[in-house]
Amino acid sequence: MSFRLFDLNDPQRHAVTTTEGPLLILAGAGTGKTRVITFRIGYMLSQGIEAASILAVTFTNKAANEMRERLMAMLGKEKAGKVTMSTFHALCMRILRQDIEKLGYKKNFTIYDEGDQTGLLKKIITRTVAIGEKMEPNVAKSLISKAKNNGWNAPQEEKTLIGAIFARYQADLKQLNAVDFDDLLLLTVKLLAEHADVRQRWQKRFRYVMVDEFQDTNRLQLELVGYLAKRDDGTPPNVAVVGDDDQSIYGWRGAEVSNILEFETHFPNPTVVKLEQNYRSTNSILNTANTLIKNNPRRRPKQLWSGKGDGDKVRLVMAPNDHEEADFIAGEIAKRKAEGNLRYEDFAVLFRMNAQARSLEQAFQEKGVPYRIIGGKSFFDSREVKDVLSYFACTLNADNDAALLRIINTPPRGISEATVQKALELSIKEKCSLFQALQKEELHQGITPRAVTAIHEFMTQLDAWETKLNEPLVNQPEVLRKIIDESGYYDDLRRSCKNGDEALKRESNIRDLVGGFERYLEKSDGGLSGFLDAMALRQDKDDDDKEKGTGVTLITLHASKGLEFPHCYLVGLEEGVLPHDRSKLEGTLDEERRLLYVGITRAQQTLTMTYCYSRFRYGGSIPCTPSSFIKELDPDLIERIDLKKLMNTPVADTAVKSRFAAMRAALETGGGR
Repeated sequence: MSFRLFDLNDPQRHAVTTTEGPLLILAGAGTGKTRVITFRIGYMLSQGIEAASILAVTFTNKAANEMRERLMAMLGKEKAGKVTMSTFHALCMRILRQDIEKLGYKKNFTIYDEGDQTGLLKKIITRTVAIGEKMEPNVAKSLISKAKNNGWNAPQEEKTLIGAIFARYQADLKQLNAVDFDDLLLLTVKLLAEHADVRQRWQKRFRYVMVDEFQDTNRLQLELVGYLAKRDDGTPPNVAVVGDDDQSIYGWRGAEVSNILEFETHFPNPTVVKLEQNYRSTNSILNTANTLIKNNPRRRPKQLWSGKGDGDKVRLVMAPNDHEEADFIAGEIAKRKAEGNLRYEDFAVLFRMNAQARSLEQAFQEKGVPYRIIGGKSFFDSREVKDVLSYFACTLNADNDAALLRIINTPPRGISEATVQKALELSIKEKCSLFQALQKEELHQGITPRAVTAIHEFMTQLDAWETKLNEPLVNQPEVLRKIIDESGYYDDLRRSCKNGDEALKRESNIRDLVGGFERYLEKSDGGLSGFLDAMALRQDKDDDDKEKGTGVTLITLHASKGLEFPHCYLVGLEEGVLPHDRSKLEGTLDEERRLLYVGITRAQQTLTMTYCYSRFRYGGSIPCTPSSFIKELDPDLIERIDLKKLMNTPVADTAVKSRFAAMRAALETGGGR
């Protein structure tokens, strides 16, 4: 074999060499989990276990491919290729392709993606809802998905609207010989539960079952593992699961932390191995994480430690507001990069909610710091921001075809798509702008008088807005606010949102955009034209950065799981942000604590956490309370810094080499306490 067991620490070696019976590997953050899984498969093969009898299940194709590549490097392509490494959904598809006929489907079934599901649900909703009833396709899709992941079948009696939609959706899918992603799991469990011959065939095929990220499994996935690993002939199951209850952060998606906490009830008398030596972070970072997570009542005790020494203390920075928080982070990263021989890719900023990225993006742009967004849509990519930028562009120049096309029916104005199509064809024929084509008599003769009136009203409105915007000494941001109000855009936006929270968030994004224009005018005399150019250039750079994957990583805490960065900034440790408002109502405070734990354990060398005295939310500045989690951190491990005091502390430029050093100097003089 091309691996050596003495390269592993004692608990890792124990996990690798335990091949028979149930095994629970509690792999703390950064403890070499993937290495243990691949070494374990390699060891099993060295003991004469057939490669074809080993099944390793993961959650993502990326994880499965990474494992496969490591195994190939270790064992060679041929041997590694015989081990089945698969996601849950791919495994289910394989099982169903062979025997789905037993459930009344044909083997050549098709899989509906999200777009197909939405299209089908729209048709069903149209023919199901009564007058006065309303159901958004995305809401229906989410509720049906939740029901399926709980193992529920479509109701037989259509007593509720969602019940009727669910029943008809499922009936239509079957008629179309189609399944959705949730069906892959649901139908496989049903097949294995009801057909012993199928179940025993797969049990015979896979004598050894391994599951990665076990803390993320839901009820159906646990049942699937049970049917494959627990043998009908009564022999003990050879099932090994790897996970960390402290990193269970997907409860909202149906994951059940009880699966790992109660492993013994599903698979009695297991061997339990704890991996606690962390190879990623310093002890200051790990001990901060340890003191936090021990406050969760239901968990398996673990104490992460590292051989890398204590390192720098974790910093807790108090900022006056989210704009100064963002300016401080962007400025410090630029300085640390320039003076510390670092790359922008060495830095990451982690946040709880996508809305927090807005002020960060603006600060990074102003300071010329490249960034990429992972796990959340860029503020500038959101529908409402693109719509409103198009309103601004059209008011400035009505001959901007792309902008006009975006707003002409947003909100609906009685100008049909057919009319717009005719106007577009005419503009191509006449080599003129769409705005000019809409005013031509030739177009008006081929459409209804009602459409002509609608076009006339829209043109008149655009002219009036343009006149207001170009008046001498006008307050352009104020005019733009009036344009958004007068257009009816807010009402249309609210109608299209699933709930009040989404509407508030989207309205807040629009107000933030106008606020961004005001800040632009304070620093530049480019006016609205210059602002729109800056936005367009930002879009080009942003796409370029995303493609190359360069710059500082801006990432949600959920998306950061499994990743690591040398220098981390964890922003927004405030009540209502982290922990999130909903967590107290829904009783998910433990999961919020685990989310912060995941964030802390991403940092390799330095970690800075921040909170603000006020934050811009829902269109206004609201006061903030420090997160209750801060009190749970060991004060001896934390360096507290008040940004307001720090910025007022004079420190000679010649005495320090960087902002980081300036902070230390300020703290030593008592300025930051």
